[in-house]
Amino acid sequence: MADRRPRKRPTTTAGRLMRLTGMTTSIATRVAGHQVKSLFQSADASAASRDKLMEHIGREVAATLGEMKGAVMKVGQIASQMQDILPAQISEQLKVLQNASAPMPFHVIRRQLEKELGGELDSLFREFEQTPFAAASIGQVHRAVTPDGDTVVVKVQYPAVKESIDSDMKHLRRILRLGSLLKVDEQALEAVFREIRNQLQEELDYRQEAGNLAHFREFHQHQPWLIIPRVYDDLSSEKVLTLSLEEGTPLDQVDDAHGFDQQTRNQLGERLFDALGEQIFALRAVHCDPHPGNFAFRPDGTIVMYDFGAVKRLNAQDTELLRNIVMAAMGQHWAELDQHLQALGARKAGTTVNDQFYATWIDLLLRAFGDTPYDFARAELHKDIMRQVKRTPLEQLLKFQPSSRSLLVERVISGHYWTMMKLGVNTAFRPNLERALDNARE
Repeated sequence: MADRRPRKRPTTTAGRLMRLTGMTTSIATRVAGHQVKSLFQSADASAASRDKLMEHIGREVAATLGEMKGAVMKVGQIASQMQDILPAQISEQLKVLQNASAPMPFHVIRRQLEKELGGELDSLFREFEQTPFAAASIGQVHRAVTPDGDTVVVKVQYPAVKESIDSDMKHLRRILRLGSLLKVDEQALEAVFREIRNQLQEELDYRQEAGNLAHFREFHQHQPWLIIPRVYDDLSSEKVLTLSLEEGTPLDQVDDAHGFDQQTRNQLGERLFDALGEQIFALRAVHCDPHPGNFAFRPDGTIVMYDFGAVKRLNAQDTELLRNIVMAAMGQHWAELDQHLQALGARKAGTTVNDQFYATWIDLLLRAFGDTPYDFARAELHKDIMRQVKRTPLEQLLKFQPSSRSLLVERVISGHYWTMMKLGVNTAFRPNLERALDNARE
């Protein structure tokens, strides 16, 4: 009988390498077997066999990455939202990586804290809770009390995460290449991975995040309903970040029973939309990790925004392109839309797309941004999009590809679609969208 006991999480570079290499070898063997088998199958049988192969690869990748901390798990989380790059069977399996991961032992965290802050834990903090209240791919968060009596949260990065980025991403790319699993050209793929790697490098520098927090706090001063934590510089470093405790209700508890009526939920949805719209088009820097754990809400309409490690900075040209794309879509100017998408790198040059294709897709994508209220609690936009994908000929879909310049912004938009659904927002967003576009910085 197979041993189904949980495997020990690899904590050394060699251990990580062995686990990733083993997974890659296993997948390569299965892909090779499928390729040989398909030589003796009908087209339908080969397609069915490939679907099963993709599901198996997705489960194996998700299981292995779920055992690991660091860059490879973070990339896996991002990949779970990249249906335009990965086969649906794989991206679906990777969704499990979006959930909170198991914490590191406290002795590892304590050693990291004392090394980074240069002192004994008992002298650095009056109190420090050993059990974290949140654990993620690259670090975990503990409650503590400063020597002055302030209640704070302390984010501690796991050891050796930064050093594993290149090796982790090399193996993940190799896995995704096997059997031509990726549907984009080499140049576009390279740009996407470069964007993810750059974002990870920034996210792993907590001093960079401290600067982001100060930058966003200053920008949002005119929106007192948006709370961004304050940094304690003397208790922070490259791998430790100490912040003011800003409490709120988690997304899954924002309901009538916890004091959030429909009007308040609508207000929260509009305020979140307005904040992100200003970040994209006015600040040209956007909080780009829409995980529900990075947001909390209060019955007075206040939003608390956490975790500014993942911030996408946009240059003026890309901001203008994004604005032009939305404006062309709203105005049903299909030729202009096509031109802007090619300029962004989201449309492959040398191919043509007919107007009906754009009319159908834009009608879907702008459905939630009309002049009449859209009930997100009953939204099935995601299902309609998947149905339309299945109805659309593959050769049409292959005329498009992910653009590294908009990848993370798209992640924000798609991620907060689910936020609006969980909030149960029922409001008309067209005025908010038009206001965001009007506020685009010159």
